[in-house]
Amino acid sequence: MPTNDKPVNGQENPSFFDRIDQTPPPPALESDGKHGTRRLARLRTAWKESWEEGGFLYQRWEEVFQARHASWHEVATWIKTAALCAGLSLIVMFADTAGGIASATLKGLSAVPATGASDGSGLWGTVDHPVRVFLADQAAHLSVAPAALYAFWQLTGLLGLIGGFFGSAGARLSWLLFGIGSLAMIWSAAPAGGRAAATGLAALMWALASIFALRGLTLRPIVHNHPPQYQFNPALHLHATIPSPTPAGDDLGPDNIHPLQR
Repeated sequence: MPTNDKPVNGQENPSFFDRIDQTPPPPALESDGKHGTRRLARLRTAWKESWEEGGFLYQRWEEVFQARHASWHEVATWIKTAALCAGLSLIVMFADTAGGIASATLKGLSAVPATGASDGSGLWGTVDHPVRVFLADQAAHLSVAPAALYAFWQLTGLLGLIGGFFGSAGARLSWLLFGIGSLAMIWSAAPAGGRAAATGLAALMWALASIFALRGLTLRPIVHNHPPQYQFNPALHLHATIPSPTPAGDDLGPDNIHPLQR
């Protein structure tokens, strides 16, 4: 007989479906030709017996009630399985949603024209226009649109700034590479007369943004003073062998000399 629970008081605890098969139909319905009514009566009887103390559904409810105060290792296996399946479903749903948001953001950034949107006027135009011009010139020799290169450049800087603010090492490394690459592009594409000023202005703006991207980063060495895990206690152990005491009669040899008697 298959069971789905541990034995209770030395007896096997049948499952809910086993209860249905084992429950005899009511006497009034044994001669009835309506099998649906007889099946419903057996189902009702098995439902009531399963909720009695020691029944299958009663045990499941007790496991759910005790899971609130028990550790992970003490929780029933079927509860762990249900929790893991629910967690994996949430992770898949969140990953799919995040992928859709990232794809929509990338398409929106790609729709921005790489050139013509900035004429190089203003502080931001002085920095942004040389980058657009440089990417447009390089895209002419590559099988990629200038708008895609510019969108990828923007997305890298945005992710590096946000991820670096939250302390991600990879995001901070991306932010450093983003800044160095931007300065190189501005130096290469800026007008010759104002190349140094444009690059210096970009370096200052990147340094100000690094206050947030590199928040909490320090170059001071971190010294951890931990007590030693072992202790050395020098000690000298001397092992001396002490002879056992000799009986009083053995000092002068065999006891064959008697004292002088008067």
